[in-house]
Amino acid sequence: MHLDVIDLKAFYASPLGQVVRRLLGARLKSRLGNLKNARVFGLGFATPYLGAIRSDADVLGALMPAHQGVIRWPEGNANETVLVEEAELPLRDDSADRILLVHVLEWSGNAGELLRELWRVLAPNGRLLIVVPNRRGLWAQLDTTPFGHGQPYSRSQLGKLLKEAMFSPEDWQYALYMPPFGWRVLLRWPVFFERLGLVLWPAFSGVIIVEASKQVYGALPAKARAKMRRQYAPVPATS
Repeated sequence: MHLDVIDLKAFYASPLGQVVRRLLGARLKSRLGNLKNARVFGLGFATPYLGAIRSDADVLGALMPAHQGVIRWPEGNANETVLVEEAELPLRDDSADRILLVHVLEWSGNAGELLRELWRVLAPNGRLLIVVPNRRGLWAQLDTTPFGHGQPYSRSQLGKLLKEAMFSPEDWQYALYMPPFGWRVLLRWPVFFERLGLVLWPAFSGVIIVEASKQVYGALPAKARAKMRRQYAPVPATS
């Protein structure tokens, strides 16, 4: 089961969602690195984390899967979201320098096909950054947050999936050690719980973050090479 874009927006507007955005956002921005002249795309529901880098990237787009739905983003500015089929992205080959996946891989009907499509659009020196629920963590066991829906992953499962799609995992991180509850004491001390969890139970984080590079010698299947692709162009979306 996966949530739709309205559910995801509501979660990130909640006190717990705002804490998650702050904790993960700092990690992701650090991993994305220098974005000068970079073409950056988020797939899934990545807008809570793309907002912090809007002024840094040369091209920025939020790609939202059809099964999830789409909302207009950012509010009050030109729309930068587009509804897509996850296995047929409207991007040219090698056209993305950074791709951020949040709330999509665990809900994909064919994760391998999705990753192969990302291999196609990622530039040879680009980076793929993925956030998925950790199957060992408490967040994956409770359906009160988006991280409790879909297929959680272990590090070995995610690594195998990436390698099969011609990606090389380069860096692993773990985050969200605080329990997935909106208790006031938890929301007041999230950094304390992050540090405590990293020391006491490092393998039981809420999410796994992996940065991967493209194996440039990987070959696309003939069927994929033959597909016609549309150039990326945001389309208006209703609020």
